[in-house]
Amino acid sequence: MTNVLTQPRPIRLKGRSFLALALTPELPFEDWLARLDDLAARSAGFFLRRPVVLDVDGLDTNRAELRELIEELSKRNVRIMGIEGARPSMLGSDMPPAMTDGRPASDFEEPDGDEVEEATAPLEAAPVQPLSGSVVPSIVVTEPVRSGQSIFFPEGDVTIVGSVASGAEVVAGGSIHVYGTLRGRAMAGTRGDGAARIFCSKLEAELIAIDGFYKTAEDMEPDLRGRAVQIWLDGEKVNTGILG
Repeated sequence: MTNVLTQPRPIRLKGRSFLALALTPELPFEDWLARLDDLAARSAGFFLRRPVVLDVDGLDTNRAELRELIEELSKRNVRIMGIEGARPSMLGSDMPPAMTDGRPASDFEEPDGDEVEEATAPLEAAPVQPLSGSVVPSIVVTEPVRSGQSIFFPEGDVTIVGSVASGAEVVAGGSIHVYGTLRGRAMAGTRGDGAARIFCSKLEAELIAIDGFYKTAEDMEPDLRGRAVQIWLDGEKVNTGILG
């Protein structure tokens, strides 16, 4: 009986996946960091409380340069949880671990400005309803997406019957349709679909992106604000046009 009572309980190991932002640096690192600083300056809170993976696949660099890049990112409060595509000789025991087999996707983002404090609570997903009989996988969200919420559907299109508040976001593997005001962030084509589009009844977005190419609010044409628009990708250029 004593042996049974004193025998240590086995450690319980559970598998769990988390969504991370993949950064793909380019050489020279100084220029790439300058562009990263510009993005962070125009979209406050862009890297708050989010896991980040550094994808260096095919990059002609060495361990010292990679370590210096990680240190520069740390100074910018970008915490690297793992490194993908690195040769074993590039990694040291004091560096983030190697990661493999990451599934292409996009990341949940935090609201900026006055809403950063509100977003310190865990993000929650709004209820969704699958569309039955659809050829292309899609979901319909029947309620407005509130500040601090994220809708993530990498399999296909997302339709929002309502508005997307500032500090909220919608992430889709396909296209995004918002039948209301888009004030938050919308990221379409996150699994490499450059043909995906974003549609909204009223554009007031903080950030829009298709297949990783993005525009922040400062980059958008002023005459499109408050209008019904569609957004599409032409090469590496994000285009916007008025609907109707």
